[in-house]
Amino acid sequence: MSENTNMEQLSIPEFYKGRSVFITGATGFMGKVLVEKLLRSCPEVDRIYLLMRPSKGQSVECRLEDLINNQIFDGVRKQEPNALTKIVAVTGDVTLPGYGLSAFDLNLLIENVSIVFNSAATIKFNEELKDAIEMNVKGPMQLLEICRQMKRLVAFVHVSTAFNNLDREEMKEQVYHSKVDPVKLIQLLDCLDDNAVKKIAPQLLGNSPNTYTYTKALAEQLLEEQCGSVPLAIVRPSIVTAALKEPVPGWVDNFNGATGTIAAVGKGFFRVMKINADLVADIIPVDYPINLMISVAWHLATRRPNEVPVYSCTTGHRNPLTWGGLKRCTLQSWLKFPAQDMMWYPSALYTINDAWYKMNEVLFHTIPAHLFDLFYSMTGKRTRWVRMYAKATLAFSTLEFFTTHQWRFLSNNPIRLLEEMSNQDKKTFYFDVREIEWKSYFDVFIQGARRFVLKDDPSTLPLARRNLSRLYVARMFLRLLFFFGLFTVLWRSFRPFLLPVTAVFFLTEFLSDKS
Repeated sequence: MSENTNMEQLSIPEFYKGRSVFITGATGFMGKVLVEKLLRSCPEVDRIYLLMRPSKGQSVECRLEDLINNQIFDGVRKQEPNALTKIVAVTGDVTLPGYGLSAFDLNLLIENVSIVFNSAATIKFNEELKDAIEMNVKGPMQLLEICRQMKRLVAFVHVSTAFNNLDREEMKEQVYHSKVDPVKLIQLLDCLDDNAVKKIAPQLLGNSPNTYTYTKALAEQLLEEQCGSVPLAIVRPSIVTAALKEPVPGWVDNFNGATGTIAAVGKGFFRVMKINADLVADIIPVDYPINLMISVAWHLATRRPNEVPVYSCTTGHRNPLTWGGLKRCTLQSWLKFPAQDMMWYPSALYTINDAWYKMNEVLFHTIPAHLFDLFYSMTGKRTRWVRMYAKATLAFSTLEFFTTHQWRFLSNNPIRLLEEMSNQDKKTFYFDVREIEWKSYFDVFIQGARRFVLKDDPSTLPLARRNLSRLYVARMFLRLLFFFGLFTVLWRSFRPFLLPVTAVFFLTEFLSDKS
């Protein structure tokens, strides 16, 4: 009894003191932020074990060195240079039996690890079903078996997604069970060849828009059903975007999802999108789910709930932002902090009308791409623009389901968790989305996209602003030219009709002024 009471009184950094953590997916966007936050805000954490596999000819040792040298850890290096020695790589692969861990590494984890964060997943929306199940379903289940053996385990936090079970308009913080038995489904798919799986995949997916959301829902169901005595919690982030505050304001390291589209708009490259401007765009800065995950592990270990708690880390319920609002904020921020090399003046056309979308896509994407490639071909350069636009259009097409539909993700458990945290912990491990001011956030986001993704040095801003002014003049000139041409055509074609209409218009204006 006294042990439980003492645990409940621990602050979050005190809870992590002397404990070791195991993280999968540590080299990904969220994984890096998680490692950095633990080292900086829980300085007495014992060891952080990272699952890594050799990749692209690089050994695990080389990959670990690259990770440690990443600029995301600059703050940790200044604060405590020796902190990075706490990071230990264990060689393994999520898709291999037992994670492919050696007997030595497996024993290392079993004897030492107290907290497990599982963020490894394939996030490709168009991944083949068999491959998605291998990573997103079998992977977590194998990790669960490893967790069962851990002698010191007090918390297993699984990172899922808010976008599962999308056949519902409202998602509560609970695990939903499908009509299909996941265990039997996996057994069936293991017996079929790849072509057979491809044929039945559409029927299996049903209302799920892709294999990612489908397999994430299956994993939640299986983990809840089979966790037994393993202390499990599930965190569901929505669309994860650049950091608001930490590790560095605006930090982001990839073009995935919303970031790639927003960057392409800022460059003047992408201008037409199939989006319903009135629907909620549920995005979340990366530091919020990371802080929530760290806090959830503390709460899971110190409060020991009877059921598997689910935390929806979303903004739509508590601090909604529409796609139209996102467009206004991003364009305003791009005009304040323009990209260095812009193709054209940043703009964005949203529509859900297929015909209008296709017409504008041809006008603003297809024709310019062919003109650029024609110029490149004539000057002896390698053509690339048609390919780039085709690739960008394909990438965005996988997001269209999410930009033309809306769901309500209830987010009550994070608020309840906040109520049990000390004021200092709330400040250090902030995740209250009600405090996000969207206009200010996008100023941070755009500056981060400039610096970390587009690699534009802040010193280039004055030049970029001059280029933006030139592009604005060019855009206004082309608009004037277009409307002048249109007026000329209409005047020549309908002059007999336009003269009396114009006369009536001016007469009406004159009389209205007199009155």
